Amino acid sequence: MKLAVHSSIDQIAPGPWNALAGERNPFIRHEFLAALEHTGCVGAAQGWQPRPVTLSDEHGLAGAALAYLKDHSLGEFVFDFAWAEAYAHHGLDYYPKVTVAVPFTPASGARLLVRADLDPAAVRDRLLGALATLSATHGCSSVHALFLEEPDRAACASAGWLLRRDCQFHWRNRGYRDFEHYLAGFTAEKRKKARRERRRVAEAGIQFLTRFGRELEPALLDQVYAFHRDTFRRHGHEPYLTRAFFEEITRTMGDALMVKIAVHGSQPVAAAVFFRSREALWGRYWGAAQDYHSLHFETCYHQGIEFCIEQSIERFEPGTQGEHKIARGFEPTLTWSAHQIHDRRFREAIGQYLVREAEWVDGYVGEVRAHVPFRQDGP
Repeated sequence: MKLAVHSSIDQIAPGPWNALAGERNPFIRHEFLAALEHTGCVGAAQGWQPRPVTLSDEHGLAGAALAYLKDHSLGEFVFDFAWAEAYAHHGLDYYPKVTVAVPFTPASGARLLVRADLDPAAVRDRLLGALATLSATHGCSSVHALFLEEPDRAACASAGWLLRRDCQFHWRNRGYRDFEHYLAGFTAEKRKKARRERRRVAEAGIQFLTRFGRELEPALLDQVYAFHRDTFRRHGHEPYLTRAFFEEITRTMGDALMVKIAVHGSQPVAAAVFFRSREALWGRYWGAAQDYHSLHFETCYHQGIEFCIEQSIERFEPGTQGEHKIARGFEPTLTWSAHQIHDRRFREAIGQYLVREAEWVDGYVGEVRAHVPFRQDGP
C-alpha cells in the first residue's frame, strides 16, 4: 500500500473519503472537515494543522486517519494540560504533538477508517504505524487518538498505546412511543419534575420551531449564531466555530444540521444546534437572549429527546459533562482515548496516573448510576 500524508482534506477526493467514513457520523464526513479548513476554524494560525494520513492500493483509497499537528491542547475535550506542564517542569517540549480527532467535537466516532473489503486489523495497524512516523518526522512528543469507537480502541491497545477513559451522559431510545411513554419509566418524583419543567416553558408562551440546514436563511442563521456566540463570550472567549462555517455546512451537509428555535410571540429567544444521522443525535451549542425558567433544559434536552422518539433515533449525545443531565434521563457512558507517549519515563508515569484515574472514573460511573430517574421495573 502507498502511504501519503496530506496538508489539507481537500487534497483527498470527497467521494473516496466519504466511502470510508460512511453515514453513521456527520463529523468525519469530508464536508464537515473541509468547512473547518475553508472558514479558518483550523489551520496553522489556530494551532490545528491538518495532516490526514491515507493508504492507497490498486483499487483506490484503502484507509485513512484524520490527524492534526497541535501546538496546544485547546478544543480537544480530553485534558492533558498537566502532562504538558510536567514536560515543561523537566525542561522538555510536549508540543508539537499529533492529535487524531475531529476538532472541537467531543463525540466518539471512527478514527482509523478502513475500506470494507480489506482486513480491518491489518489496515488499522498500518495506519497506527503511519501516525508514529508522522510524529517522529515532526519531532512530536506523542500521538493522541480521541473519542474512539471500540474497533479503534482495540487496535490502539494491541499496539501498546495507553488507554484513557472518561464519562459522558447519553440518552438511549428503548422503543418509546412518545414522550409520555418515556416519562412513564421515571419514578413518580422525577416524572413530576420533568413535566413541571416542560409546563413552565409552555406557560411562558414559548413554542419551538425545527429547522434543518437548508432551511436556515441568512437572517435566521445570524440569530442562531448570535445566541451561540453569546454563550461562549459569557465564558470569556470566542466560539471555536465561525458563522462562515455554519453557512458553508448549510449548503454542503443540509439536513445533517438541525436547529431547535425557541420562539416567544414571533421573536426567537433561544436556539440549540444539533447534528444528526439515522442512528444518533448530537447536541452541540446553545444560547438564549432572555432568561426563562427551565428553557435550557427544554431546548437542549427535552426537545432533542422528543425528536429522537419521533424519528426513531437510537441515541442522543448532548455533549460533555453536566450531571444535571442525569435527572432528564441521560445515563453515564464511558468514552475512550488512546495515547502513545514516546518518552519512556513519561510513558510510565502517565500510565500509572491513568490506572488511578480509571479507578476514579469507574467509581464515579457507579455512583451516578444510582441517581438515574428510571424505575427499577421500567415503563
